[in-house]
Amino acid sequence: MKKLFVFLTLAGMLTWGVNTNVIAEAQVQETETEEIAETDLIQDTEPTPAELMEQEMAPDVEDQTFHYVLKEQFIEGGPEFMSIILLCLIIGLGLCIERIIYLNLSTTNTGKLLNKVEDALKTGGVDAAKEVCKNTRGPVASIYYQGLDRYNEGMEVVEKSIVSYGSVLMGRLEMNLTWISLFIAIAPMLGFMGTVIGMISAFDAIARAGDISPTIVADGIKVALLTTVFGLIVAVILQVFYNYIVSKIDSIVNTMEDATISFMDILIKYKK
Repeated sequence: MKKLFVFLTLAGMLTWGVNTNVIAEAQVQETETEEIAETDLIQDTEPTPAELMEQEMAPDVEDQTFHYVLKEQFIEGGPEFMSIILLCLIIGLGLCIERIIYLNLSTTNTGKLLNKVEDALKTGGVDAAKEVCKNTRGPVASIYYQGLDRYNEGMEVVEKSIVSYGSVLMGRLEMNLTWISLFIAIAPMLGFMGTVIGMISAFDAIARAGDISPTIVADGIKVALLTTVFGLIVAVILQVFYNYIVSKIDSIVNTMEDATISFMDILIKYKK
């Protein structure tokens, strides 16, 4: 009986030890399996060097600047019409800047110039007044000089020369305005032409596929809308500059007319 009890005890202890070892080995194997799976998952989720380079080169959506978005949309619009629209913007802005600089240089303080001319007439006569006008820039001084240059031929000749030379100067002030208005008109037209061509390509894609799908017509419609948008943007920018230039010309012309009337009064008073 004692031997049986001892045998059962030994058998139980051996069974318990084997089970414990088996469970421990199973836990170790399970832990190793989980670690391997986690390692594989990390390796799968880690980006490749090419992906890292693309992520570094492409900015985040929140960090994209207006310049980057504008450049991206310009490229997607297609080089055919977008390049022509950009050329219209560059040439139109160049002409606008040239006119603005010219008009600002043509602006003169007419009141101060009239006082100088009147003082020169009183002190040095016509020659001194002509010298004052020669040393002053602007169309008003040029008109004064033309009138003083023909002072000896009579007041009627002076008045006619002032009117004729004033028309010439007005033509110089309005130079290149027709080209600016041309670019204002042609930029949206090119955009609309790109729209029509983009819609035609979209319908061609539908005809080839035999099915209407957003993915089929998306490219053509996007190109069409982008060309229209950029054409309208160019037209709006140039129109703002054009209106400013026209208002500046009107202001200079009104100043020339008022200054001419005052100048004729000074000459008549000097002659008497």
